[in-house]
Amino acid sequence: MEALILRLTEHLPSGVRAYTTAKRAATLAQFLKFGGVGLIGLAIDTACVYALRGSLGLYGAGLVAYVVAASGNWVLNRVWTFRGQGSGKAHHQWGRFMAVNLIGFALNRGTYALLVTFLAAAAQQPVIATSAGAIAGMFVNFYLSRRVVFR
Repeated sequence: MEALILRLTEHLPSGVRAYTTAKRAATLAQFLKFGGVGLIGLAIDTACVYALRGSLGLYGAGLVAYVVAASGNWVLNRVWTFRGQGSGKAHHQWGRFMAVNLIGFALNRGTYALLVTFLAAAAQQPVIATSAGAIAGMFVNFYLSRRVVFR
């Protein structure tokens, strides 16, 4: 993927092309993979919310769904996005992932809670709130995953 990104930069204006390095291309490729994993996590999150909202309510379903989706994201990021990076036992890495992503969790679920509370459309169609929450936490989660979990 990095090679494709570097090849595409050949078509950029020279001023922008000057800032393109192999290291930046690798970071962009990693971010795109992280985003792809995030889309899968969003699907898991949303499916869990829809499946559990009848029995747990929107807030309980949102909490359980986040833990399930974040755990799935950790697995996929471990085997694809950050393959070969990070050290230690898997369960310790999962714990670090869940701990450092508490900031992303606050942004994600804070956005979710605000939307399902104050926007009737989000309460009726929680996919609106789960999507907005995922975007709100994505950049923080990528940074922390890269710098703390999979270093």
